[in-house]
Amino acid sequence: MTRTLLIDDHPMVLQGCRAVLEDAGFTEIFETGDLTAGYRLYHRKRPHIVVLDLSLQGKGLAGLKFISHVRMRDRRTPILVFSMHGDPVIVRRALDVGANGYLLKDTAPGDFLDAFTTVRRGQPFLSHQLALQLAMPGEGHSQARMTQRELQTLALIADGKAYAQIADDLGVSYKTVANTCSQLKAKLGASNLSGLVRMAIEYLSTVPTERGGKDL
Repeated sequence: MTRTLLIDDHPMVLQGCRAVLEDAGFTEIFETGDLTAGYRLYHRKRPHIVVLDLSLQGKGLAGLKFISHVRMRDRRTPILVFSMHGDPVIVRRALDVGANGYLLKDTAPGDFLDAFTTVRRGQPFLSHQLALQLAMPGEGHSQARMTQRELQTLALIADGKAYAQIADDLGVSYKTVANTCSQLKAKLGASNLSGLVRMAIEYLSTVPTERGGKDL
């Protein structure tokens, strides 16, 4: 019997995942739309596999923290990310912190079941499209790796510094900072400055980076 934990704050997604799994014979399913409840269910039920979204309860990529916390104590339980975020930067972050598979929400039910069973067997899963994007990070609207300048700027944004302060700290022009922040918004999926600050904090909580300093 496979115990499954579903974590997503969209009831329709939970309902759809449950229906697909139950039709396939997986009946011991626990679900929640709350991360705190998700942690409790994980520790109480000890699921054989976890399926979760990354964007939960308006907290940016809070699902990354869930994965990180689980991996600090448990390297074995398979974790499948089921997300709307297809940006290679975000996909790579999820894999780096410990996800075993990554699937986009616009997938067909059969693909979801395929990803689920693959990860449950202990094998990694990544759709062909996402695998290509990670293999060729220069293609598309974003890159799978941040530049040193972008990481420095992101760290200062997370500290709550204004563009003018960042320009002074890095020894660059205000326009350079503004352009870098525009690139960061595109890469991290932030629509405004407050969103970028939130995403910067989330990003830096899972990715080691040098803070401050000039980009040579």
